[in-house]
Amino acid sequence: MAKTQMRRLLATAAVLCYACAVVALVFLPLPGPDTRPPSQTIQLLPFQWLADVGTELRNHALSLWHAFGTAAFESAAQNVLLFVPLGVFARMLWKRGLIGTTLLGFACSLLIELTQLTANWGTAPFEYRIFDVDDLMTNTAGAALGWIAGALFLALRRQSAATRSAVGVEAVGRERVDLAKAR
Repeated sequence: MAKTQMRRLLATAAVLCYACAVVALVFLPLPGPDTRPPSQTIQLLPFQWLADVGTELRNHALSLWHAFGTAAFESAAQNVLLFVPLGVFARMLWKRGLIGTTLLGFACSLLIELTQLTANWGTAPFEYRIFDVDDLMTNTAGAALGWIAGALFLALRRQSAATRSAVGVEAVGRERVDLAKAR
C-alpha cells in the first residue's frame, strides 16, 4: 500500500474512532427504567461552572488550591479536551482556518446540546442530560485550542523539514567518505 493511501486510511480511522468516542461519551449511558429525570434540564448562565467550583470549595471547606480537583472544574476541562481532536482534524486534515474551525466546534457542540435538550430527538423517555451554555463555550474553546495545536505541529514539522533540507544542501558540497572502502 502506498504511503499516501496508508496515511488516508489512518486519518479516516482516527476520525471514525474519535466520532464513536464522542457519541459514546456524550449520550451513554442511556436512562434505564429506574432513572429519574434531572431536576434541571437547561443551564443558560455563562460561566456557571466557575460559581459551581466556588460552591464545591465552600461546601467541602477546601482552599482555592483544590479548585482543579472539583467536579465542576473537571467537567469543564473534559469538555475542552473532548473537542481538541476536532480542532486538530479541522486544521491538519481538512485545512480549515481558525474561524471556520471555531464555528465547526460551536455547530457540533450545539447539535449535541440540542440532542440532549430534545431527549435524543424524542427517542429517550425524557431529557436525561442538561443543555448547558457552558458546554457550548468550553467545547468551542476546545476546537479552537485543537486548531492552534495542529497549526503549531505543522509549523514545527515545516521548520524541521527546512532544517533537514538545509543540512542536506550543505552536505552536498562536501566530499563523501565511505568508511567501508580502503584508501
